Amino acid sequence: MTGIDKVAWILLTDGQILSTRSQGRDVWYLPGGKREPGESDRDTLRREIAEELSVEVDVASAVHVGTFTAQAHGHAAGVEVRMTCYTAGYRGTLRPAGEIAESAWLGYADRDRVSAVDQIIFDHLHAADLLR
Repeated sequence: MTGIDKVAWILLTDGQILSTRSQGRDVWYLPGGKREPGESDRDTLRREIAEELSVEVDVASAVHVGTFTAQAHGHAAGVEVRMTCYTAGYRGTLRPAGEIAESAWLGYADRDRVSAVDQIIFDHLHAADLLR
């Protein structure tokens, strides 16, 4: 079993979650990305969100929401993604950057528009009455 190690940002507002769509993709993903060698979860979160959404995550406020695993979207069968998720405050104005084509606030009704691991996260947040 091959694995991809990612860290994601959970930003919820009024029962919706911030999601991103990369250039050339039709599936939405939670903001975040792959850890670089030697990076902590918080280092990865800070770097990835700055690159993707042009804001500074307040890593001191980061709270672990959960770690979720599923088949990695767009990869061969058996390649799993392990997504470690955090909530955290931020400074700045959210603005797609880098490989991100657009961002949107999604609700639970949008579950079929996101990757497999994000679907598991949507289910978790919906069960906790955080995502409507």
